[in-house]
Amino acid sequence: MMDLAILWSWAEFAVRWTHVIVAIAWIGSSFYFIALDLGLNRDIPGPADGEEWQVHGGGFYHIQKYMVAPARMPEHLTWFKWESYSTWLSGAALLMIVYWAGGEIYLLDPTKNDLVLWQGIAISAASLAVGWVIYDALCKSPLGERPTTLMLLLFAVLVVMSWGYDQVFTGRAALLHLGAFTATIMTANVFFIIMPNQRIVVADLKAGRTPDAKYGKIAKLRSTHNNYLTLPVIFLMLSNHYPLAFATEWNWLIASLVFLMGVTIRHYFNTLHAMGRGPHWTWGATVILFLLIAWLSTAGTGETVDEAEARTPGREEARLIAAAGFDEAYDAVIGNCSMCHAREPVWDGMHWPPKGVVLETETDVARHATQIYLQAARSHAMPPPNALQMEPEARAAIAAWIRASRQSGS
Repeated sequence: MMDLAILWSWAEFAVRWTHVIVAIAWIGSSFYFIALDLGLNRDIPGPADGEEWQVHGGGFYHIQKYMVAPARMPEHLTWFKWESYSTWLSGAALLMIVYWAGGEIYLLDPTKNDLVLWQGIAISAASLAVGWVIYDALCKSPLGERPTTLMLLLFAVLVVMSWGYDQVFTGRAALLHLGAFTATIMTANVFFIIMPNQRIVVADLKAGRTPDAKYGKIAKLRSTHNNYLTLPVIFLMLSNHYPLAFATEWNWLIASLVFLMGVTIRHYFNTLHAMGRGPHWTWGATVILFLLIAWLSTAGTGETVDEAEARTPGREEARLIAAAGFDEAYDAVIGNCSMCHAREPVWDGMHWPPKGVVLETETDVARHATQIYLQAARSHAMPPPNALQMEPEARAAIAAWIRASRQSGS
């Protein structure tokens, strides 16, 4: 019978897979419609704002756009909303599984603050809602008529949030939360602004009234913001796989610069769709920003082994260290894992611990107990077969320690 750790791991996998699938659908439709809108031929007579002929999959498509609305309501109208809602809901579920349920490991950093888990979760949830409130207020202020100034202020808010998250959470959680903070704004744009405005236009058409053009203008502004925010969100969602992005002193600045890279990349493609060619300076700017990010990833120093050993273990870590069989499991980890999973790995060609997981001190091992159990006791994923062969007795020692810790915690 499978234990809870394995079931929980597969649940995380299923939710993550769902999140990726629906995110692809949302991003794909968003990019398509931005490209379609910018590439329309507007030098045509008639009521349409523009049209375009496209070919794909052996078929030809004739597309027309009406800036406010057509003269009458079509019988069939396709709404694009489930992609956005499903992406946010699955992402929220994944955040709860990884960073709330696994908060002792992934969310809280005892070297930064003394928060207990419920406090970290409360900050996590509240910060996502606050982001939308601030952003929406800025958009509805007179700044809504000054889109460039509005975007600069939004960037400033993102920089402040990036720094703030890093003061509270682990580096990995900080970058992930900045992505969730931004994605919440994007989905809220769809739910609270874009869709209601479109429903007003549809209701006016059905009632025989002439729709107000302001609703389309407002929706277009929010949709443009979503377009420029998409690429940084993707980077932040992927960042948890790359310690050089999150496990560094300057991770908050790296995340901030990623938003600038998102602007340069999207500006190139948006201009390309609109004019048939993109500005080449965006390539140079993107490369410079990327090289700066790469340099920042290695700047500064991290926690030393002596500092880690001097730190008092958290309550859960102390319980795991005190559990029966810990000494044998610790020896198994040190003998088979720490040559790579060290603050300064000794394995040839390896400069940083894989996935940012460090396994040197007793607290390190206790902090990553579930990962060690899944990777080295319930599966043979670690150590890699071409690195060394871990003896069955060592794997059994880890499994015995985890079983004992569960009994002591029940």
